[in-house]
Amino acid sequence: MSIVIKQFIPNEYIPSVFDLNLEELNDRQIKGIITDLDNTLVEWDRPEATPELLDWMYFVKRQGFQVTIVSNNNKERVSSFSEPTGIQFIHSAKKPMGHAFRKACKRMGLKKNEVVVIGDQVLTDVFGGNRAGFYTVLVVPVGQGDGFFTKINRKVERRVLHRLKDKGLIQWEE
Repeated sequence: MSIVIKQFIPNEYIPSVFDLNLEELNDRQIKGIITDLDNTLVEWDRPEATPELLDWMYFVKRQGFQVTIVSNNNKERVSSFSEPTGIQFIHSAKKPMGHAFRKACKRMGLKKNEVVVIGDQVLTDVFGGNRAGFYTVLVVPVGQGDGFFTKINRKVERRVLHRLKDKGLIQWEE
């Protein structure tokens, strides 16, 4: 398998952030979580965290994990969501470029092997996280709707996932 193709394959695929196995991450010495915002934590047009997500974030912090949101969205969107939750964030991240992932890691004072990257898009979150050297986790998008640019990404992503599945490189159903 080529190195390029490998960079589109997440290390793990789960239904949602709520299915993240924190005990297993802890056993692997993972101390930090970099997560996307839109359609990973909440629908792209939901302004704040749901009560269930707030409970999860609180639980994750109590388990000793640091969390940083890394989003391609603008400062207003990401800060208005993140500040009430007390979660650090990086906006306008330009994913799949690796700079924001490395910056988040540095802010948390952690090494790459101590951090996972979680997101709902192969072309931004998985590809960017893999290229930057992180363990990546792909989740099913929380909502059915997307912003304009994400809709374009999803069309390309469906083709990439279909090709990977045809080659037997991924085993899950979309």
